[in-house]
Amino acid sequence: MSGGGAGARVGGWTRFVTARPRLSLLAALVLTVLAVLAGSGVADRLGSGGWEDPAAESTYATKALEREFPASQPNLLLLVDSGGSAVDAPAVTAEARRLTARLAAEKGVTGVGSYWQSRSPALRAKDGHEALIAAHLTGDEKAMGRTLDRLVPAFRGVHGPVKVTVGGPVAVRHEMQTIIKEDLTRAELIALPITLLLLVMVFGSAVAALLPLGIGIVAILGTNAVLRGLTEFTDVSVFALNLTTALGLGLAIDYALFIVRRFREELSSGADPVAAVGTTLRTAGRTVLFSALTVAVSLAAMLLFPQYFLRSFAYAGIAVVLLAAAAALILLPAALVLLGHRVNSLDLRRLFRRGDRTRTTAADGTEGAQAVADGTEGTQAVAGAGAVEGSAWARTATLVMRRAPFFALGTTAVLVLLGLPFLGVRFGTADDRQLPSTAESHVVQQHLREGFPGSPGGGLEVLAEGRATPAQYAAYKERIAALPEALRVDGPLVKGDSAYFTVQPRGEAVDDAAQRLVGELRSTGAPFATKVTGTAAVLVDSKHAIAEELPWAAAFIAIVTLLLVFLLTGSVVIPVQAVVLNALSLTAMFGAVVWVFQDGHLSGLLGFTSPGSIETTLPVLMFCVAFGLSMDYGVFLLSRIKEEYDRGGALDDEETGEDRHRRAVRQGLQRTGGLITAAAVILAVVMVAIGTSRVTNTKMLGLGIALAVLMDAMIVRSLLVPAVMRLTGRATWWAPAPLRRFHARFGLSEGGPAPTGAQVAVPPAAASAAPAGGRPGEATEDPGSGAAGGDRGRDRAASRR
Repeated sequence: MSGGGAGARVGGWTRFVTARPRLSLLAALVLTVLAVLAGSGVADRLGSGGWEDPAAESTYATKALEREFPASQPNLLLLVDSGGSAVDAPAVTAEARRLTARLAAEKGVTGVGSYWQSRSPALRAKDGHEALIAAHLTGDEKAMGRTLDRLVPAFRGVHGPVKVTVGGPVAVRHEMQTIIKEDLTRAELIALPITLLLLVMVFGSAVAALLPLGIGIVAILGTNAVLRGLTEFTDVSVFALNLTTALGLGLAIDYALFIVRRFREELSSGADPVAAVGTTLRTAGRTVLFSALTVAVSLAAMLLFPQYFLRSFAYAGIAVVLLAAAAALILLPAALVLLGHRVNSLDLRRLFRRGDRTRTTAADGTEGAQAVADGTEGTQAVAGAGAVEGSAWARTATLVMRRAPFFALGTTAVLVLLGLPFLGVRFGTADDRQLPSTAESHVVQQHLREGFPGSPGGGLEVLAEGRATPAQYAAYKERIAALPEALRVDGPLVKGDSAYFTVQPRGEAVDDAAQRLVGELRSTGAPFATKVTGTAAVLVDSKHAIAEELPWAAAFIAIVTLLLVFLLTGSVVIPVQAVVLNALSLTAMFGAVVWVFQDGHLSGLLGFTSPGSIETTLPVLMFCVAFGLSMDYGVFLLSRIKEEYDRGGALDDEETGEDRHRRAVRQGLQRTGGLITAAAVILAVVMVAIGTSRVTNTKMLGLGIALAVLMDAMIVRSLLVPAVMRLTGRATWWAPAPLRRFHARFGLSEGGPAPTGAQVAVPPAAASAAPAGGRPGEATEDPGSGAAGGDRGRDRAASRR
């Protein structure tokens, strides 16, 4: 389906994107500058929460208590260390009371209390050398952050006989937000040069390598502007910036890799730049479009969940995917038209080569300095490199299909085994242990866990609404004090027709016992309306919200993915295979997440503190992102297999349908295996850079998805997919007659009928080396091939094994 020379017909879309390439690039430059301006300061407007269900009982109770009883919801804690003295010493008491009064006088602070006022044992450390001052900061996350920035310098440090450190939920969130912004900058500084180096190794040409990187930067800057706009209407999590960087670089590079690679193939076949762009858009361009849609569908499923943490990733992910695809399908073709054969310029690999020009040319197919001068440099580079690469993938495909049952069962067993640790998953909430062990707010919370009685800050609050008598309150208090999981009940504190009780669980703040206590409290009858909140209640409600929406999200992803893959392939078998195998490819990621981050293996090496659980929303997020990326690579492979399958029948009518199927699978893997692997490695580098974050959730996200991407590209796409397609044989392409007619009318599969000789100008050298697919310039991907008929004969012999 290669485009010819001047006689090649160029479609309307190609004319649109290449008619005025300089104008297109100038407009893109202007829009990018505007995006930089619009997206500046976006990180400062993002939130660091969003794990709770806004419609849950616990959320209602929290807001009501903040409004009516601010002291019941302290979100700022000052840990007062008296050194060698007791916290009850006169000098310590005087200084602590002065600090308490000073904090109560600050703007934006309410509900201030301390051990030295209440003498509550829960606010005093077991060793008697530390005690707490608690307060509630008012306003939204941004207002609380500004208040905290003002308070910390004034209260942190030594004050006479005491030393003060700052903690509490507000301090944890604020410190997490600051660290994420710093880590994101570092991740970009790590990922960009390594990515550029890998692209140079893939393409050879520095010019070709810079194009995917440029597309990624445009997508990231555009998404930042989108997120900045969304903050005017809704809450957006700061964690979404990590996904913006990862997908912006990863997917933009994937898309540009396939487009630039196909464009260079078309140039090598003798097409002029405009015709090469036309063929590229009709083939690789359509694949990119389908890939972007499948990834966007997976990410869009997170919009079904009520937590704005998950919704934020949908906002960022959909925006960056669509912008990356748009840049790859509009800006990149314009740049390729202007560059033409110069896309192969500046071969930096020469700097690392030794030997004379003849050996260099033989090794990698480059034409040398003269080729640069006459504009044909890189024509043989693609061919030569593809020969070595293609032969290895062809041998892999042949071996896998020859031993299909072994590879299908073996890889499935390994993937299932790697996923077994996930059966022991325990869900929890994101807390201070997400931060490095040296972070101040983490240190304060760790002191509370280890040195204070009970679990300060981890108690449950029961909001009572409706007029009641003291006797009714007392009777209710007795009932909840008798619950098996309740350690202590304090209260009630009454204000008008409302009151609240504080219930301390016997164990940790969010362990199984605390979660059972939530259920017991909610089922305990009272003569007034009750609502339960607290850390364990938020967790229970979050798990319920996710469990309620998860089947709908999974069904949405599955149904839309099945439809898109059907439109791509025309088969009803391939979409089912794609969904099942993609889901199977994620087992290693989920198993590793539990084994490493929940159970704490490798925590010293990776530098994190294991909380003993997995934050409830993380598996959903990781599934949606990793499934979308797996489909990304699946679409690239399946589209090429489909193209080879459609072309094969027209070129060799003597082949059986089974031969045609096996040869299409072999050639599809042969011509995309190396590129998919390179794209996966580059995306994994970006995700690992994100995984260097000091925040555990971000580390888990980056390293987990990097593992999923590598497993998918190197195990599932290379071994499991060809093995399963060999087992299903020609039935792989089956569809009922009505669906076949539907696909014939509405399907958008890559490629189309092979062009006739009148449509394609084939250089004599290319014609003598035409491959089985009949595409000039691709024969070099199958070394040793002679005439097309000989190549097809070997294909048939290999496919019958």
